Amino acid sequence: MSAPRRLPHAFRWLLPLTLGILVGLTGLTFIYARGLSYFRDDPQACLNCHIMRDTFDAWNRGSHKAVANCNSCHTPHNLLGKYAVKAINGWNHSQAFTTGNIQDPLRIRPFNRQIAMDNCMRCHSSVIDRMVSNAKGQQVDCLHCHGNVGHGTRR
Repeated sequence: MSAPRRLPHAFRWLLPLTLGILVGLTGLTFIYARGLSYFRDDPQACLNCHIMRDTFDAWNRGSHKAVANCNSCHTPHNLLGKYAVKAINGWNHSQAFTTGNIQDPLRIRPFNRQIAMDNCMRCHSSVIDRMVSNAKGQQVDCLHCHGNVGHGTRR
């Protein structure tokens, strides 16, 4: 029986060094991007991104400010769903800002649009129930007419 093969000396320190650099850069990026702020429901977190200033200002003057914050409309209302969506969107946002590939104006993706629609229906179910019954099989799309709620005027 032969003795187990040992890793070459260079690999013994290369793997821990690479992992250390990766963990360090991830931590620095998280701190620089104010990552902890995204775990709260504070709308100020959205201001970490400079292109959200107009959206934040419009929400701050709008009718929903007294009853809803960003997460009220843009994340599911269960703990796992909320943080899963935050993780997905956080990854997408960090990727866009790192590469400079930012849409202007911002456009909601179908995945996030459905979450917003679900939340419209949850909060406004009494109105929507009547709309659905009058829609005669057509899909109700709150955001078609009310897409600027909480965001000011659409471009």
